[in-house]
Amino acid sequence: MKIGITCYPTFGGSGVVATELGHELAKRGHEVHFISYALPSRLNVFAERVTYHEVSVPSYPLFQYAPYDLALATRMTDVALHEKLDLIHVHYALPHAISAHLAREMLAPHPLKVVTTLHGTDITIVGQDRSYLPITRFGIEKSDAVTAVSEYLRDVTLKVFTPKKEIDVVPNFVDPERWAPGRESAVASCFTHGGHRMILHVSNFRPVKRIPDVIEVFDRIRKRTPARLVMIGDGPDRPAAEELCRERGISSLAHFLGNTPAVEEIIPAASLYVLTSDSESFGLSALEAQACGVPVLGYRAGGLPEVVVHGETGFLREVGDVDGLADDGAAVLLDPVRGKAVAAAARKRAVELFNAEAAVQKYLAVYDRVLAA
Repeated sequence: MKIGITCYPTFGGSGVVATELGHELAKRGHEVHFISYALPSRLNVFAERVTYHEVSVPSYPLFQYAPYDLALATRMTDVALHEKLDLIHVHYALPHAISAHLAREMLAPHPLKVVTTLHGTDITIVGQDRSYLPITRFGIEKSDAVTAVSEYLRDVTLKVFTPKKEIDVVPNFVDPERWAPGRESAVASCFTHGGHRMILHVSNFRPVKRIPDVIEVFDRIRKRTPARLVMIGDGPDRPAAEELCRERGISSLAHFLGNTPAVEEIIPAASLYVLTSDSESFGLSALEAQACGVPVLGYRAGGLPEVVVHGETGFLREVGDVDGLADDGAAVLLDPVRGKAVAAAARKRAVELFNAEAAVQKYLAVYDRVLAA
């Protein structure tokens, strides 16, 4: 099968899942062509049967904003025609689903199927903006198949957009060999010297992640047991987060690493992973942490309860309850027996329910269905 994949190339969850899916498909003998404006952050262009096609967006004085959606549609058309693609799988509804529909129209009567995967803010935030809701609904309706990464996201999509089509739920996934306990690098171990426990957070530092809550949770925990905070990622709320650490007098214990590659070599060194988003469609980083045997502290919001089982693989509190999360985190750190039990349960659930093989087979079933139709 020849498959085109379009995603955002940034460190966000949708681009990560799309890239990992492409790698898994290529391993299974399928030919995969990535189409985006930049190289996806985790894409290995040297992998067999994986090709990257860059979208060039021309600048012209008449355009106040470069028309990326039209340039993307044109590039999709070119790749589909010359590489003889069977289908295009787009991740994140806007503008990818619209561009794919335009490409299909330009290719007619040459057949090209379109599969759209919804990842979260394309439905919960962007898609519900009055400026984008009608065209988001259009993109969903014109796709040959639509998938969502969680039951929560599917339910929100059905409620808000009332599409006249079935939405398959295909959860995000991890490679259990890549995301595993004991794989931490020597660099990661430097954060745990002197008996400190590493408390970790990875995100795009946007308001929805409630970065100050991460710091507040850490500040409460480190008063009960020696700990260091490691923050991976970058975004608009990072300067305020660094300032808050200075105000709390914990700058020497808080390490901001930016968009660090090879996160799988840092996560296994952590003792706790904190994800305090007030809305999380799935929580891929929480799944990656659990696969590495790291318990998760988070809020009972969105699709995160589908990933984290309270009291078993981590701990969930209502949005804003930093005291409760700190109590849970400190308790598990101060009880080694319980800590090991939660870590083992987290790893077991991640590997059994969210492994790559299961997810890839579900996506292949969707592909076969649309191609047969």
